[in-house]
Amino acid sequence: MKRQWRDRDEQIKEQAGQDVVILLQSWKKRTRRMKIYRFSLCLALFFSCTALVAGLYYRIDNSIPSVLNVRARQEQSFFLGVPAEARIVSVSESGESNIPPEAVEIDLSRPVTLKTAQESSYRMMVKLFGFLPFKEVDIQVIQDQQLIPVGAPVGIYVKTEGVLVIGTGEFQGGDGVSYSPSRYVLKSGDYIRCVNGEAVTEKEDFIKKIETCGGKPVTLTLERDGETMDVRVTPVRDAGGAYKIGVWVRDNAQGVGTMTYIDSQGNFGALGHGINDVDTSTLMQMEEGTLYQTDIVDIKKGTDGNPGEMTGMIVYSDDNILGTITSNSVRGIFGKCNERALELGTEKPLPIGLKQEIVKGPARILCTVEGETRYYDVEITAVHLDHDNVNRGIELTVTDPDLLAVTGGIVQGMSGSPIIQDGKIIGAVTHVLVQDSTKGYGIFIENMLEH
Repeated sequence: MKRQWRDRDEQIKEQAGQDVVILLQSWKKRTRRMKIYRFSLCLALFFSCTALVAGLYYRIDNSIPSVLNVRARQEQSFFLGVPAEARIVSVSESGESNIPPEAVEIDLSRPVTLKTAQESSYRMMVKLFGFLPFKEVDIQVIQDQQLIPVGAPVGIYVKTEGVLVIGTGEFQGGDGVSYSPSRYVLKSGDYIRCVNGEAVTEKEDFIKKIETCGGKPVTLTLERDGETMDVRVTPVRDAGGAYKIGVWVRDNAQGVGTMTYIDSQGNFGALGHGINDVDTSTLMQMEEGTLYQTDIVDIKKGTDGNPGEMTGMIVYSDDNILGTITSNSVRGIFGKCNERALELGTEKPLPIGLKQEIVKGPARILCTVEGETRYYDVEITAVHLDHDNVNRGIELTVTDPDLLAVTGGIVQGMSGSPIIQDGKIIGAVTHVLVQDSTKGYGIFIENMLEH
C-alpha cells in the first residue's frame, strides 16, 4: 500500500515537472515572439518616421526656391508657408555683405514683403524651425520688362556642331565576315568634330572622308560628356567595296513648335525646352539654326496613354524664314526675329509674372490649333518653386471645351504656348502627361529669360 502511494507521488511529481517544462517552453516561445513583434514594430516605426521626415524635408525644400527674382524698386509680397526663419544679407562683388548681421530677419511661415532700391544681389540664409541651418537662397534684383505673347506655330531647322553619333552597328565585309570597327570606340551622343585633323560639319563630308581613307586607321576628334578626345578607328571595306566604320550619324534636326514671346529688342523665345535628338535624347549642340513659317495641316487628338501631335508643313525657302536661332538650351530655343516674324506678335505686350506670384487657379494659354491664334482656358494645379526639372515648375490642366474637342488637351507641337495669369505672362507649356492628355507641365517665364 505504501509503495503504491509512493509510486503515485512520483508520478504526480513527474507529471508536475513535465507541466512546468511545458509552461516554461511556452513562456519562452511567447517571449521570443514578443521580442520579434516589438523589433518589427520598432523597425516599421523607424522607417515610417524616416519616410515622413524625408517627405517633409522634400516638401519644404521644394517650397523654397534656390533662386528668387524680385523687381527693382517695387514692393513685392510672397508667401512660402514653411516653418523657417531667414536672414537676408546683401552680397557685394567681394562676396561680403554690407548689411549688419541680424539686421533683416524674416519669418517664412508668414507673408513677406520686400522692396529693393536697385539692381543687386542678396542672399537669404534659411534656418528650419529658426535654428537648423537648411538652405541658402540667392535673391536676384531684376528690372521689370514686358514681352509680346505670340503662340504661333513655327518650323525649326537646326544644324549640329559636327556630326552626332546615333549608334554603332555591324556590316558585312568583302570577305563575308561581319565587322563593327566603331564598337567600344564610339558611343551614342558623341559629337565628331574632325577626321585626321580636318573639320567635319556635314554627314556627307564625314562619310566621304571615311570612304577615301584607303583603309588606313583614322583619328576622330570628338566631344563626349563635355570633354574633347581623340580615338582611332580602322575602316573596313564592305561587300560593295566602300570603306566604313559601322556608325550612324546625324547632322541636323527639324520639327514644329510654338513661339512663346518676342521682346522689345526683337528677340524671340520658343518651345520652353531644348531640341533633343530623337534617338539619343541628347541635347543637340547647335552650329546654326533657322526659324521658318509653318502651317498646321493635321492634328492627331491626344488620348490617355497616347499623346497627340500637330503636323506642320514647312517649306524650306528664303521667303519663309522668320529668323535665326542662336541658342538651343534646356530652357528653350532663342534667337533673332526678322520683319516677317515680328508680324506674328499681334498681342499687346504683357509684364512678366514671377514664380512666387503664380497661384493655383484659372489661367489661359495662347496657341494656334485651327488656323487661328487665340486664348484657351486652363487651370494651374500646382506650382513647384524649386523643382529638380527646370521645365516642370508649373502643373496645369486644360479646361477649355473648344481645345479639348480639337486636341484632347495638350499635344506635341504646342510646346512653347505662353501661359497667362492675371494679365501677366508667367510661363510656357512644355510637356503633356502621357497618362492624361488634359494635363501637362510648364516652365517659368523667368527661367526662359535666364538663357
